[in-house]
Amino acid sequence: MITCIVVDDDVNTVKVFSDILELMGLHVVGRGFSGSEAVCLYKTYAPDVIFIDLMMPKTDGFYAIKKIQQINSNAKIVVITADLSLETYQKLDELKIKAIIYKPFGIHNIKKVLEQYNINTSS
Repeated sequence: MITCIVVDDDVNTVKVFSDILELMGLHVVGRGFSGSEAVCLYKTYAPDVIFIDLMMPKTDGFYAIKKIQQINSNAKIVVITADLSLETYQKLDELKIKAIIYKPFGIHNIKKVLEQYNINTSS
């Protein structure tokens, strides 16, 4: 079973996104609400995929992505964001992040991104 963590500062987004992933056949092993929690969850569970928001108070998604990539340069990271700015896209490009789901998201967006990582879902 594919394991994943979901990190976003919005509790409802984490719940809804996690529920969708579970319905798709993925196993959500951890849920977090900040960049530092994302790093801790990654260290604890070493999930197959990380779904992470960028804009969070305290420690953001960029912080977490850099730290996780230091732990595992091949980590599968999917960014979930409403930020469509060129600056953000350039930062993600520098971090070699190509899998992006823009808010508001739908199940089709999620499936398409998972296909980028050759992750098959059960739904």
